[in-house]
Amino acid sequence: MTDTKVKKSGLEFEVPEGWDKKGLQELCLKPIVYGIVQAGPNVSEGVPYLRSTDVGGEINIDGLMKTSFIIAKKYSRSVVKPGDIVFSLRGNIGETSIVPNDLKEANLTQGTARISCNPYLINSHFLKYSLSNSEVHRSIIRLAKGSTFQEISLNELRKIKVPLPPLPEQRAIAQVLGKMDEAIQTTECLITQKELRKKWLMQNLLTGKMRLKGFSGEWREVHLGEFFSERNETRHIELTLLSIGQSGIYPQDESIKKDTSNADKSKYKRICPGDIGYNTMRMWQGRSALSDLEGIVSPAYTVISPKENADSQFFAYLFKTPKLTHLFWRNSQGLVDDTLNCKFKDFSIVKVVLPQTREEQTTIARVLQIADQEISLLKSKADKLRKQKKGMMQVLLTGKVRLKLN
Repeated sequence: MTDTKVKKSGLEFEVPEGWDKKGLQELCLKPIVYGIVQAGPNVSEGVPYLRSTDVGGEINIDGLMKTSFIIAKKYSRSVVKPGDIVFSLRGNIGETSIVPNDLKEANLTQGTARISCNPYLINSHFLKYSLSNSEVHRSIIRLAKGSTFQEISLNELRKIKVPLPPLPEQRAIAQVLGKMDEAIQTTECLITQKELRKKWLMQNLLTGKMRLKGFSGEWREVHLGEFFSERNETRHIELTLLSIGQSGIYPQDESIKKDTSNADKSKYKRICPGDIGYNTMRMWQGRSALSDLEGIVSPAYTVISPKENADSQFFAYLFKTPKLTHLFWRNSQGLVDDTLNCKFKDFSIVKVVLPQTREEQTTIARVLQIADQEISLLKSKADKLRKQKKGMMQVLLTGKVRLKLN
């Protein structure tokens, strides 16, 4: 790669020597058009069409709606074929997808537009990346108008300027970014596999269907009150205010949510490492988390402290399972879901089948923690790859860095 200085000013920018700038319509074989205005009811054996919600990433062919052949024929001007780019005009404005080879023919709606690239001028994959690059994408968003909903007009879209390197360089850039996409997709597939494996482990280990080596005793049905007591300690205003969310328990000042806590925190409850905090009105929705911090939480939460026979990490996993959330719902008090409360007295009488020893609880929890760590590492890897790709797009698609071609 070699560095090249590029100047820019608003929507206009200078491009490196050997590059050009052209409007989208100049790069197309056919007019940029939108599609069907009224597609009518879904016709199972009809012609598939693409809505704005279908655009972004790979097109899910099996999930496409279909219109009648009569309606499709009226809109023959907006037929899309493999290799065409579908552009979202509204909603997720600027999102794009390339029509795959398996989708031999389809149509559009009023919320999507067809961009049929002239292969002698531009590579469709290069253009797709260019349209999603921050500089071009920002110009697209700025041109969107509308009071009820935002939308970019076809006239504005047709005039969008994109930097245009020679075709060999376009192909090389698209290939490099395509490799990044492949790496991201492979990592995301591994994440999905690991998450499914963790789900399977939870379904089997937390129910006793599968036993880990070294454990054989029968599980027994017990009340949760035999394993937890309520911590109802208040007037600890000197402690850090904590927030309980899906990702765990963390200081409120690290939360992206607005702080809606009361100025008077004398009634806020103390929570300690190893305790579990749960939303008293939302325990049946799985709103609970294990704490590794000491602090105070809103009175809207119930804080439970494990007894000597309980491994709180094991129970943190158990409380997220569908069976347990259903039991919490059944034992909550209230006339309708929005007023249900699972106070400690209700929580404590819930019956569950559990291992006889804390050692087995701890071993099960450790297996699930390892599964979580594997998922976390892969998610971190995927994030790094996405950031790396974003950085590469910013320099390759503007010509700030040039690829050396063979």
